[in-house]
Amino acid sequence: MSVTTEPEVGHERHVKHTGGFSIKVDPATGQKYMAVSQKGRALLLNPFTNKGSGFTMRERAELDLHGLVPPAVCTLPQQLVRTYENFQAKTTPIEKYIYLSSLQDRNETLFYRLVLEHIDEMMPVVYTPVVGEACQKFSHIYRRGRGLYIPYELRDQIESILENAEIGSPSVIVVTDGERILGLGDQGAGGMGIPIGKLSLYTLCAGVSPYSTLPITIDAGTDNQERLNDPLYLGMRHPRIRGEEYQKFVDAFVAAVKKVFPHVVLQWEDFLKGNAIHQLHRFRDQLCTFNDDIQGTAAVTLSGLYGALRITGKRMRDQRVVFAGAGASAQGISDLLVAAFMEDGLSREEATRRIYTTDSKGLVTTSRPNLEDFKATYARPQDEVAAWKVADTGRVTLAETVENGRPTMLIGTSATPGTFDEAVVRAMAKINERPIIFPLSNPTSKTECTPEDALGWSDGRAILATGSPFAPVVRDGKRHRIGQCNNAFIFPGVGLGLTIARATHVSDGMFLEAAKALAHEVTAEDIATGAVYPELTRIRDCSFKVACAVIRRAVSEGHANPEILEHLEKTVEHAMWEPEYLPMRYEP
Repeated sequence: MSVTTEPEVGHERHVKHTGGFSIKVDPATGQKYMAVSQKGRALLLNPFTNKGSGFTMRERAELDLHGLVPPAVCTLPQQLVRTYENFQAKTTPIEKYIYLSSLQDRNETLFYRLVLEHIDEMMPVVYTPVVGEACQKFSHIYRRGRGLYIPYELRDQIESILENAEIGSPSVIVVTDGERILGLGDQGAGGMGIPIGKLSLYTLCAGVSPYSTLPITIDAGTDNQERLNDPLYLGMRHPRIRGEEYQKFVDAFVAAVKKVFPHVVLQWEDFLKGNAIHQLHRFRDQLCTFNDDIQGTAAVTLSGLYGALRITGKRMRDQRVVFAGAGASAQGISDLLVAAFMEDGLSREEATRRIYTTDSKGLVTTSRPNLEDFKATYARPQDEVAAWKVADTGRVTLAETVENGRPTMLIGTSATPGTFDEAVVRAMAKINERPIIFPLSNPTSKTECTPEDALGWSDGRAILATGSPFAPVVRDGKRHRIGQCNNAFIFPGVGLGLTIARATHVSDGMFLEAAKALAHEVTAEDIATGAVYPELTRIRDCSFKVACAVIRRAVSEGHANPEILEHLEKTVEHAMWEPEYLPMRYEP
């Protein structure tokens, strides 16, 4: 099977037949249908064309399917009952993940419809936190290939590998090298679970057609000895290629993508901090590309902070922010925060001075030698720290930073559980009537503190958002819904907007607009429960608004054709793929 996507009148994405199937519109009725060039078992083996027991009697006769499926014709709702029953029968999260992955491999439409109807329950299985365990066990639970693997050893054949993709002209690629998977570190080829999961969210949350997404892992080896010692490990068995050779490998990959898929949106995912930042800066002006760990995390975090300010009644320009963790996520959030501060009237210097960064060595100050650019930008002057009440001005702890810097917001990107201990949370609660505390590290095992502890240590006053999903917390008879600072509220909508607009560049301004668009979707009811993000059940509506905001910004910055703004909302709505069975016709 091979499909390509091409623009149509109104900038809609349209699947064009190239040997497998195509989506067409009946000129007499105006209804969409799927035209297929194959018959029989081939249709059942293709997850894009398989309906299982859902083929109608007409389709079974026309497509030579009689006898290949049970005689009863089931509706999609009936199939959902059966698949949900099977899902519930699985007893562990990883078994549920394997079941959903297998369902996706045999019937894409049914998979997406099932997860969409049970999104609160299943999204944590499809992605965080369960996808972390799936990456760790990838070589042991592998069932069927999906996407592309590009090993370093075949670096001179990247173009031909890209041409092997089932998707002839993808709209979105998510690529990883597997070195920094969530908070779990180097998983090598097992990191493929992340691009697969991310692209599932593109479709689930924003309606980006699954016919047009392509997950890719570039395999430069692994330094994870446990993986190298595993006889079932599916990646290349050598230490990671680094330095100049690694960069040549990445350069060759990008050059091949630009040549084979010139209109694609390329999303970088789960690269080590230095590589993530470097590759984004190296290529952001060469093609339509962004890094979700840096820019997507920044936008969704900023959106939550806007929501928190609706509770405190304060202005953005008056906030002071402390970060625990100084990786790529912290850099992205800090840079977008500066943009938000400046939009609210501060100078760049004033905005920068409102951010404090801590890492494993404590508060980052100007006295620390060999600072990376990001840390140097937000390093606190040593003479400022000299006036603080601390045990050691050369190693100021997080708690001491909170006590002396008096932040209004505390953000965790450290991937270190327990970083927000009782002393830190109580210090935040002492200086703020409503302390804003976001422990964002994934998966759940890496979170800086639990919502229950944060609310307990702050006497129920903390405004919380977490990176992983947590159940509501009931305290003193009040139910606190814990909003999830989930990148899925941002990147699928951003990608949808970029593909519809055929944008030529991804700017930081687009993510600022995305953050504001998402913040507007937080209702008074959400705020009343303490949640600064919408319910997941509304995520498609949120992605729609994000996509429209991104397109408007792309046009205003000259990165998209202004004609897209005519009938914008209708165009975006029509572009969003829905998981439903289309009538099928044989057209050889």
